[in-house]
Amino acid sequence: MKDEQQLKAIVKERYAEIAEQGKAANAASCCGATTPTNKVYNIMMDDYSQTAGYVEDADLGLGCGLPTQFAKIKNGDTVIDLGSGAGNDCFVARHETGAEGKVIGIDFTPIMIEKARANAEKLGLNNVEFREGDIDAMPVSNDMADVVVSNCVLNLVPNKQKVISEIHRVLKPGGHFSISDIVLVGELPDALRQDAEMYAGCVAGAIQRVDYLKLISDTGFENMSVQKEKPIVIPDDILEKYLSEQEMKTYYKGDTGIFSITVYAEKSGTKTAKPKIRLSEIQTESSCCTPKSGCC
Repeated sequence: MKDEQQLKAIVKERYAEIAEQGKAANAASCCGATTPTNKVYNIMMDDYSQTAGYVEDADLGLGCGLPTQFAKIKNGDTVIDLGSGAGNDCFVARHETGAEGKVIGIDFTPIMIEKARANAEKLGLNNVEFREGDIDAMPVSNDMADVVVSNCVLNLVPNKQKVISEIHRVLKPGGHFSISDIVLVGELPDALRQDAEMYAGCVAGAIQRVDYLKLISDTGFENMSVQKEKPIVIPDDILEKYLSEQEMKTYYKGDTGIFSITVYAEKSGTKTAKPKIRLSEIQTESSCCTPKSGCC
């Protein structure tokens, strides 16, 4: 397997290509990264089309879950989406935050940022912004987000501990995340695990389910729960690129499972309530805006 910087470069290059593909091509492949298969399989994201805030032009078919459905986003929240792509999860989150909230999408692929910003401009949304940067070193201040969401992105980052630590840093005390990602139960065959294309395709970069949950717990998150879990099946026409016929039989008979899981967890502490401003507190002696003055 290549080193961390090489893997990042591979993912960035591949997802720049994906940004130019149609949704159909992306949805027919492993997170958009492999040659389309003629079989339908459930590594792809759940159907967003009936979700409030859904924007078809921003849906590249790259996810493996629907984290915003479980994210408990409230009106006025500040939400960060990791690996925001063309912006679909951000726009769904914006529907929940309303005009009073704020949504920040972070992606390290410049063309994805361009597409997302263009989509936001078309929608006329001035409280959704997109920042270029790595999610293991977010261009965001400490303790500023109420909610963090992400859809099938952490598995693409070599150092997952850094990402989870960054999530903890940017969340406010009492804030929480809901993240969909790929995890393993059992070991993948070496040919799959070591292949860069499969890494960019979300599978080879996945870690063991138990290790994934332990990273979250060890970082200090509380009240962790798995909100949704579904098995993922890699079709034969992709597997046969990497495995011999005998290796495929062994793989099918083994104990290895690939799953999409959506995990929720909270940062300890209590959110500070926004102070309510009373009318009497903003009136001053010099104010002309009184019922008698008529200037209101």
